Amino acid sequence: MKRTIIQVLIVASISVGLACAQQKVGVVDMQSALISTKDGQKAVTELRAKFGPKDQDLQKRTQELTAKQEQYRKTQNTMSEAAKASLERDIDSLSKALQRDSDDAKQDMEADQQRMIQELGAKMMQVINQYATDNKFSIIFDDSGQPNNILYASTAIEVTRDVIALYDKAAAVTPPSAPPAAAPKPAAPKPAPPK
Repeated sequence: MKRTIIQVLIVASISVGLACAQQKVGVVDMQSALISTKDGQKAVTELRAKFGPKDQDLQKRTQELTAKQEQYRKTQNTMSEAAKASLERDIDSLSKALQRDSDDAKQDMEADQQRMIQELGAKMMQVINQYATDNKFSIIFDDSGQPNNILYASTAIEVTRDVIALYDKAAAVTPPSAPPAAAPKPAAPKPAPPK
């Protein structure tokens, strides 16, 4: 029954869509469009300028940590316990500081990227809406793999009311399901045997 209703809804949606005048559908790779604009290229350059030195510093510190770890591996059998403990503390301290700074830099960069995408995205949506309206597009999809990929949809292709009416019509024809049979009543408890 549920399957029949879904099939009816799909057929109705297709029928209503075909009954409408010729519709124009567009596709935009939003990610590529954002970074290919002049504003997008400028923002990418600014991000690289801001985070490039930090990235280079983190790479240098990673190399220093790797060198200390390699030194420890090569000399651990020949060094005194005090020197070994000191080098282990240094490696541990460097490792923790590097991880913390790396995480902080990543969060800062992601926050700046998100801010850039929101600013550019708002401007891009205005352009897409204007373009779609001027060129009589019914719908424009984003094919860059974003979760919500409808960027613009004309109200002329809205079929919600038609689908609701068709659903209600199909539901009125479908007989209601029988209520579940009443469960048998449990037997009355037997009286306790006399003492």
